[in-house]
Amino acid sequence: MTRRQLFRACLAMSAAWMSSLHAADGPQAPAPPRPESTTVTAVQPNEVPAPRVLAPCVPGKCLFAGRKVTVIATKSAISLALLEVKDEFEAATGARLEIERLPGVEHYPTIISDMTNRTGKYDASIAGAWWIGDMVAGGHLLPYDKFYGDPRFPKWSIDDVLPGPRRLLSYGGRKFMVAYDHDGQVMYFRRDLLEDPRHQAAFLQKYGYPLAVAQTWTQLRDAVEYFNGQDLNGDGTPDHGIVLALQPGSQGMFNYMTLSASFVIGPTNARLYWFDPRTMQPLIRSPGHLRALELFVELVKFGPREMLGWNHGRGWDHFLAGRAAFALTWGDLGALAQQPGSRVKGKTGAAPVPGTHEYYDIAQGRWVKSEGVNWVGNTTGGSWAGVISRYSKAPEATYFLLALLATKEKSVAYAARGWDGVDPGRKFHFLPPEGTGTVEPYLRAGWDEADVRDYLSAFQRTFSARQQFPYLRIPGAYSYWLALDLHLVEAASGQLSPAAALEATAVDFEEITIRLGRARQREAYRTSLGF
Repeated sequence: MTRRQLFRACLAMSAAWMSSLHAADGPQAPAPPRPESTTVTAVQPNEVPAPRVLAPCVPGKCLFAGRKVTVIATKSAISLALLEVKDEFEAATGARLEIERLPGVEHYPTIISDMTNRTGKYDASIAGAWWIGDMVAGGHLLPYDKFYGDPRFPKWSIDDVLPGPRRLLSYGGRKFMVAYDHDGQVMYFRRDLLEDPRHQAAFLQKYGYPLAVAQTWTQLRDAVEYFNGQDLNGDGTPDHGIVLALQPGSQGMFNYMTLSASFVIGPTNARLYWFDPRTMQPLIRSPGHLRALELFVELVKFGPREMLGWNHGRGWDHFLAGRAAFALTWGDLGALAQQPGSRVKGKTGAAPVPGTHEYYDIAQGRWVKSEGVNWVGNTTGGSWAGVISRYSKAPEATYFLLALLATKEKSVAYAARGWDGVDPGRKFHFLPPEGTGTVEPYLRAGWDEADVRDYLSAFQRTFSARQQFPYLRIPGAYSYWLALDLHLVEAASGQLSPAAALEATAVDFEEITIRLGRARQREAYRTSLGF
């Protein structure tokens, strides 16, 4: 099968493989049933239930008595909180809640078919943020602006969400996603290794500068090379400098987006990364993208060769077993590192991903040197959140449910316990002076204090960064990302040069744009970026 045939076959198989990304199949919660499959096997869950925040309604005065709310969600950790809140929601409202949990590859096609046919079987979906372009363009979502702030509903504040993930909750000036999960990628590292005097001396001798938390991608490259091949967990087996999940159709493009951001985005170029907003011509072959992919391919050399076929759960297991010095991934890994069975609890540091000393300004067509490190925050990932179908037969009761999941009391517990796939992103998740939360919920959930302080600082800085990687939210986002992912794997495995991989990606991007309609895509792209 040729590369082109492979791409088209993958595209035809499903428009929804992305719905399983990042919503890791998690271990069993104390109340909800265990997911059918688990992607992480190295650790076991803690037992931290979320508190009930609503009292049962008085019979005869229940707000939504006799109504039914049906929610569709991915059958993974990200939907466990729905099962947990079911009894509380029904007792507080008088409504009945039905939850349909489908495998990741079935979730998106099922809900978009229901919306396209205007059936209204599902009132809501726990949706990935990249679906919004398709759903809004089709007129399928109900904005919740008129419900937000209404005292009949559970109270939550969109202003509590940090600036990066807050941008994903609205589209075209209207609120569509109710805050739930907040995704972004940070750099995890073995704190014990970086603080070891033996490694510090050896690294200094080899590279000529001190071993420390990497501030630039070049420094990270040196660190992963140094640790690769050493025994990092004391079992006598050589381990690896870094672990990335690169299974085709899985994680590679997310890792590349995070890494490449600071090679392209900078003070003079805040938004030009994916397409020219005037013409929708792809920008993915720029010199900045190329330099980033060259580094990406270099980093892959210092990880296990098998990770070319690993999904995120398998990659997390490798780090949790103490077999990698670094990882680039979501908040899940920091939380999983605290669970029983982890070999890196108390050793897992976290920091914002590194940056660069120069970036390629696409508009100016030149490299621009930065003052200090050019660092770019990101909301890479799914950022799963509730959306209301325009065809819902019970929109108010549906919003009540989603607002209940968004309450501070619930969200604090979700973020602290870690196995439910819900990652932190609101002010009350983080510590003073930047945040309004405390460390106690995390300590009660079993976190090591040094680990959690690093973790929270990394995500607070990532989501509050002035510069943010531009998230793609247009029709066909899945198709573009799949094309990028497949060609990244070709580059990582040595089948194509980085330049050839990006050229092939640009060709596929253009095909997708033509198929979906250039004018339509241009309008959606400009709206999604706030032009």
